Amino acid sequence: MENQQDIEKLAIDTVRVLAADAVQKANSGHPGTAMALAPMGHVLWTKFLNYNPKNPDWANRDRFILSAGHACILQYNFLYLMGYDLSLDDIKQFRQLNSKTAGHPEYGLAPGIEVTTGPLGQGFANAVGFAIAQKHLAARYNKPGFELFNYNIYTICSDGDLMEGVTSEAASLAGHLQLGNLIYLYDDNHISIEGSTDIAFNEDVSARFRAYGWHVQDLTDVNDTHALELALINAKAETQKPSFIRVRSLIAYGSPNKSGTAGSHGSPLGADEIKLVKQFFGFDPEKSFNVPDEVLDYYHKKGARGAAVEEKWNKLFADYKAKFPELATEYEAAAKGELPAGWKDKLPVFKGSDPKMATRQASGKVLNAIAPALPNLIGGAADLAPSTETNLKEYDSFTSENRAGRNFHFGIREHAMGSALNGMALTKGVLPFGATFLMFSEYMRPPIRLAAIMKINPIFVYTHDSIGLGEDGTTHQPIEQLASLRSIPNLTVIRPADANESAHAWRVAIEKKGGPTVLIFTRQGLPILDQDKYGKAENLEKGAYILSEGSKGPDLILIATGSEVALIMQAQEKLEAEGISTRVVSMPSWELFEKQDAAYKESVFPKASKKRLAVEMASPMGWHKYITDEGDMLGMTTFGESAPAEDLYKHFGFTVDNVVKKAKALL
Repeated sequence: MENQQDIEKLAIDTVRVLAADAVQKANSGHPGTAMALAPMGHVLWTKFLNYNPKNPDWANRDRFILSAGHACILQYNFLYLMGYDLSLDDIKQFRQLNSKTAGHPEYGLAPGIEVTTGPLGQGFANAVGFAIAQKHLAARYNKPGFELFNYNIYTICSDGDLMEGVTSEAASLAGHLQLGNLIYLYDDNHISIEGSTDIAFNEDVSARFRAYGWHVQDLTDVNDTHALELALINAKAETQKPSFIRVRSLIAYGSPNKSGTAGSHGSPLGADEIKLVKQFFGFDPEKSFNVPDEVLDYYHKKGARGAAVEEKWNKLFADYKAKFPELATEYEAAAKGELPAGWKDKLPVFKGSDPKMATRQASGKVLNAIAPALPNLIGGAADLAPSTETNLKEYDSFTSENRAGRNFHFGIREHAMGSALNGMALTKGVLPFGATFLMFSEYMRPPIRLAAIMKINPIFVYTHDSIGLGEDGTTHQPIEQLASLRSIPNLTVIRPADANESAHAWRVAIEKKGGPTVLIFTRQGLPILDQDKYGKAENLEKGAYILSEGSKGPDLILIATGSEVALIMQAQEKLEAEGISTRVVSMPSWELFEKQDAAYKESVFPKASKKRLAVEMASPMGWHKYITDEGDMLGMTTFGESAPAEDLYKHFGFTVDNVVKKAKALL
């Protein structure tokens, strides 16, 4: 027992000193939290987490999320020590160019990183999505005697995380859904960048989480590893409520002059202080990155146990596949991102003779047509399913009693919805979507951006896309949102012009790999463009295409997205009647268009055709690239107004006559 305690103490202290060394060498980072939480990490990785370092993507592994992403050197140290494909040289390259060990954990960069964290509160809320996805997979695939998916989600969060509003949204949702597979460890160190948290944060956090319906435990000292173990055992035993373990720590524990101070939070300790830290823990002050052989051997042996755990699961899955071949095959395909054969045949086709239809309505018809063929397509809305037409009518809701439901009620929690969608999208076998009004994409910008950074594939659905929503007025009418979303690298924004383009927008989004998609739909009814007369809606996949050609080589090119395409089609008729050959281009997605080759781009926008007019009820920012110096843009340079849609179109100039007038002015 004494020898075991000695090796554990040496191992924990090695992690602390290694963290201090890595931050010092980088001359940048956050050493204090990693030093303080070394006992917490030790208990997790050696006694609770199920994982296999040789196969970080094993399906039933426990997920570990470091919401306090600034303390990432703690996670990197344990990944290296437990035997993941991360070396001591990688630790030495902390925060350096092209290193696996970035300044905050980045999904896909280092093995064992489940999600990109850093913006405080995001990892906390991502974990709720991971938990939802686990419950849903278990409900669909687990059978008596075959508990395929029973993993837990462990999260370390900080004072800063809990100050962010998104954590309140996510914690409320998790408590409501009784996600008992969530176990959070809260590092209560009372320190933020500006100093003691007392200057801005003195609430009773434990009482708050009890009010959310969580199971709460309070620990007074992170160095008491026995108490940590007992608390985690209790948390695992509580399956009806998410668990929150409040753990008091001393930031930069072991630093004689900087422990317990803000000076150890976001800056290296300094060369002289590092030596004192090493002396405190009994290490040679002149040696850096010193990992005793017995410590590395101890941790490697602990990590190696995971191979047997995975092998046992693999045997279970093989037996499952023999007994439930269809479900097993379905899961394997979904986990690989493969789509069922023939699913695209379910896409509805709308006729030009059909009545006007809002693209949100068309989107709803598409969703319900393809849902039976795509069992892993699940999602919902932030209290707006009736308005966004995102309810899957033949399926139940996901609740605390029914985990198999495919409709999610995120409540009026747009930010947490976006973050949860990312956690769901990071769970292989799940294809998630979430909806609200385009205006409220503003509440979701952090998870949208992080999804783009991670190159994952949640589908963000936004309706009520312009001043056309009418009487709700300035506060609800999006103006700058399209330009803002288009500015995010690796995000695909699609604004379809009619019902058929909406169907293909969903097709593109579902087939998309390597980044999220934003689908943007109208509230107001739009004419359905005749597929036999005009360009095929399937060309939406190219981002822009010739919808209606002019009578001869074009004198003018009219370009629009969404509802404005119908407007420029009417303008084309008038211009052609006056002998002005006019090409109409539907341009639902800039990003998809930019992926086309030069020859295709030239075929749509010939360099010789410089007279171009773009029409979009949004900020004109970014359109110059497509309209040239000799072109023009009819857009919005002010906020909207509260009035019926038709009155607003006239007031802001979105009329056939005004489009014709501006077009003629170019010529």
